[in-house]
Amino acid sequence: MRQPTVASRRAVLQGAAGVAAASALGVGAAATSAAAAPGAAASGAATVRVPRTVAHSLAGTGAHAGPVRTRFPIGHVGVSWTGVRRGVAIRLIEEDGTLGTWTNLRPLCSAGADGTERDTAERSSVLLPAGGAAGYELRLPAGAENVRSTALDTVGGPATKVAAAATTTRIGDVEIVTRAGWGADESLRFKDDGTENSPQTYYPAQTLTVHHTAGPNDDPDPAATIRAYYYLHAIENDWGDIGYHFLIDEAGVVYEGRYSGTDGIPAHDADGDMVTAFHAAGYNSGNIGVALLGTFVDQAPTSAARASLTALLAALADYHGFDPRAEVTFVNPVNGVTKDVHMISGHQDWLATECPGAVLYTDLPSLRTDVASAL
Repeated sequence: MRQPTVASRRAVLQGAAGVAAASALGVGAAATSAAAAPGAAASGAATVRVPRTVAHSLAGTGAHAGPVRTRFPIGHVGVSWTGVRRGVAIRLIEEDGTLGTWTNLRPLCSAGADGTERDTAERSSVLLPAGGAAGYELRLPAGAENVRSTALDTVGGPATKVAAAATTTRIGDVEIVTRAGWGADESLRFKDDGTENSPQTYYPAQTLTVHHTAGPNDDPDPAATIRAYYYLHAIENDWGDIGYHFLIDEAGVVYEGRYSGTDGIPAHDADGDMVTAFHAAGYNSGNIGVALLGTFVDQAPTSAARASLTALLAALADYHGFDPRAEVTFVNPVNGVTKDVHMISGHQDWLATECPGAVLYTDLPSLRTDVASAL
């Protein structure tokens, strides 16, 4: 088994890396030719401006919940509820009061921490791009209960500067934008009393699972969307972090997901064990989750996204000594639950969900072959 070439997250990057990270963030960077000391924001060091997420949350009641207006342009709206899965709708409100058309909300894929399988089956959630709307209104059918909605601005909030060091890293030949690179606010992983909501646990990797985020295609700002998913997962879902290990946008950019410390490669500790995430409730520990941004029920991923998915899965398979075409029996080391799956599976092989979308799911046999050929 060949160990991948990895640029340490503590490694010093040149100013060009700061520019690349700024592109991923969608915000400006002040880059110089001077290198930043590890973890430092020294004068003259390359820095990246990281916008903090601004959120406005409330519980909704009645057939119509709202209207809700915020003091900031809304980039995304997260909505969650229990009970009936279909029939919940939203319409956006523009600054001048103009009402948009009603849009039915399509629930995201079931996920969550191990031990919450029943909860994730009963609770639906959606993340909807709002395009800078001033407010929104919900339409709730009979049977929709425990409704909660959150307006998010992941672009225009107060910005802080962080050193550009460790904004990108690699697994093999695959370049990855780190959490610092896409602007993760690490404070979201902690409760009000300062304790970490979901402390990291590590187990040997056994299998690889492909997802889609069930969000919009043709996303103009993927990093902003990832920050929105991060807030939704960490705070609203109370997982303490984003649910996936890696995410891939339509341009083929790969992003680090679940926090795994500062040693080792993304999603792993220094011993090569993988951090447990929240992408397949009941089957998380030992299961690496890779999500493509977008919805692939009726369309295929872009060629760039598909190529990056192949390369990332090949790098992970190489690192762990996996046969991409194998069939395996997954054993959750925490609860002993087992599942017979392909080494590279889709989310719907684990749980009742349409993830990763019909078109992407039917491509998995070809994906396994392509990953094997890339080794």
